[in-house]
Amino acid sequence: MDVKAPATIPYFLQEQIRELIVDGTIRPGQPLREQELEQRFGTSRSPIREALRLLELSGLVTHVQRKGFRATLYTETQVRHLYLLRAELEAYCLRQAAVADDLAPLLGELRRHDGAIAAALAGGDVRACISAACEFYLAAARSTGNTPLAGMLSKLYEQIEPLRYLLARRSMASSAIQACTRGIVDAMAVRDVERAAFLARDYLADVLPAVVDAYRDAALQDAEDLAPRYGRA
Repeated sequence: MDVKAPATIPYFLQEQIRELIVDGTIRPGQPLREQELEQRFGTSRSPIREALRLLELSGLVTHVQRKGFRATLYTETQVRHLYLLRAELEAYCLRQAAVADDLAPLLGELRRHDGAIAAALAGGDVRACISAACEFYLAAARSTGNTPLAGMLSKLYEQIEPLRYLLARRSMASSAIQACTRGIVDAMAVRDVERAAFLARDYLADVLPAVVDAYRDAALQDAEDLAPRYGRA
């Protein structure tokens, strides 16, 4: 089914194309041909190009000289670097948040997001689970008042969302994220910040091999599978 863009075109298109990248409709490394995107969204090339530039800023799209735009294709080393950075940032957020005199407001937020993760897992809702997990750590970052830290973590989450989606879609039923977030809440409640930081890091170390495998499988599709699949039916 085709989607028609409203008057505020570029940001609408950015979100629509972003969804296609995150859910795997557009695979890693797949060309983003402006003409075919024009046909899908019923708009001109200029706002399509602007939307792709916005996605390039987020890291989801890469522009290759004389070849145009394509969904970003990471090497295995880059995937590992992104996840190791995520582990350090999340652990740092928890450490910084734990110095507050009163942790009750933060604990309330963390428990709410932990509950949202549980509900998403029970309902098999991949996107809701990822969103709640992001908000769990962003709550810690925001509670510190460190705006650059929260902004950096939020940007990283946007960049790695396709990786998280691939993993969650593959292993939703066996996800260990709830044990991690629940353990973090319990540790923060008694100000055992090193335990909380360890749990955050340990969870990511456990899932990283599966992330790498899932991403490799998505990236190593046959060439004909990488042909654009987002045009008119």
